[in-house]
Amino acid sequence: MNVTRVLASAGMVFLMSSPLLAAEDHPMGFFITSVGMGQGANLGGLEGADAYCTKLAEAAGSSGRTWRAYLSTQAEGKRGISARNRIGIGPWYNANGVLIASDLDELHLNPNIVMRTALDENGNRVKGRGDSPNEHDILTGSMADGTAYFPREENDRTCSNWTSSGEGSATVGHHDRHGGGNTSWNSAHNSRGCSQENLQGTGGAGLLYCFAAD
Repeated sequence: MNVTRVLASAGMVFLMSSPLLAAEDHPMGFFITSVGMGQGANLGGLEGADAYCTKLAEAAGSSGRTWRAYLSTQAEGKRGISARNRIGIGPWYNANGVLIASDLDELHLNPNIVMRTALDENGNRVKGRGDSPNEHDILTGSMADGTAYFPREENDRTCSNWTSSGEGSATVGHHDRHGGGNTSWNSAHNSRGCSQENLQGTGGAGLLYCFAAD
């Protein structure tokens, strides 16, 4: 047997199984923001949230991608903007090249979103249940299927469309899929309020899901 051929084959197998190569083959298309913007749920609206996702992604080395925050809005008398309609069609991989979901259906029915895979833009684990502090509440303002609430209800679900750091409330998901008997990654419960203090009081830090929409 040709030893050179055997070694070459073994080297190819190693490279194909290398996490680094996997990450290079599948650029990051999903992450949780490593830190909040510091103003509670006042994100500067959808535009400000998208810009924040882009800023963190580029600082982590991602370039040439169109980033969108997974956020919905509310409107009077009609359905607001839906998070699922903002983020492209997939597939999406985390910072370590692990598949999160291949398309929108998988993302909303059976995504690979758990504490081990729902990483920040630098590939680090985000604090969840059992950590101190618990920061598993991720702002979404969305129903479980990724759509906006319709029509605008008496209760605020989006902290005045992501411009309030005081009155109001926002729907959040649990990236670790634990807590309160609800395993939803995008629609677990509503926050206590919109301030940084109130978001922290219900197990959050004003973090966002960011997706590459290109």
